[in-house]
Amino acid sequence: MSYQQFVFSQSIIFMASSMIFPFYILLLRNVGDSYSQFGWAYGLFTLTAAVTYPLIGKVSDQIGDWSLLLFYSWSMAIILLFFPLVMEVWQVYILQVIMGILGAVQKNTEKTALARNVEKKAAGAEIGRYHFWTSVGAAASIILTGYLVDFLTIHIIFYIASLMYMWSGIILWKKKKSINKEK
Repeated sequence: MSYQQFVFSQSIIFMASSMIFPFYILLLRNVGDSYSQFGWAYGLFTLTAAVTYPLIGKVSDQIGDWSLLLFYSWSMAIILLFFPLVMEVWQVYILQVIMGILGAVQKNTEKTALARNVEKKAAGAEIGRYHFWTSVGAAASIILTGYLVDFLTIHIIFYIASLMYMWSGIILWKKKKSINKEK
């Protein structure tokens, strides 16, 4: 896979995650009783990610970035299908633990893929461009999702985001295992 396809795939991921995370509280308010439950949900997500980062870093070195990015995209596509079915807070907590692991996979692997593929002399500029494009996609997604939530149910947003994660996985799958920067 080329560097440009990597950036495109990650941009789709950031768009999909930006669709659900800012509006996630709306879903939780329909399931839970308090904002403390929301705090626990995000706390479990963050703590699980923190605990799994060292292992994921080692796995990334062993099996490669491509495999982990593909695993992340398709796993997120599947896990998001469960959120609209959630009826109890404990179910949210289980999903958040799973998403914490997946979030660590994405964050760690994104950074290792970047580190392995940018030119050292221009690393700051290249990573700046990468973050520009992924952030523009995320911002557009947040704004558009605000309108979508007004017209659709919050559940539909999770299904749309799931499709976007699947699309990202397809982009990754179409190309072979190296994320080499095209020059």
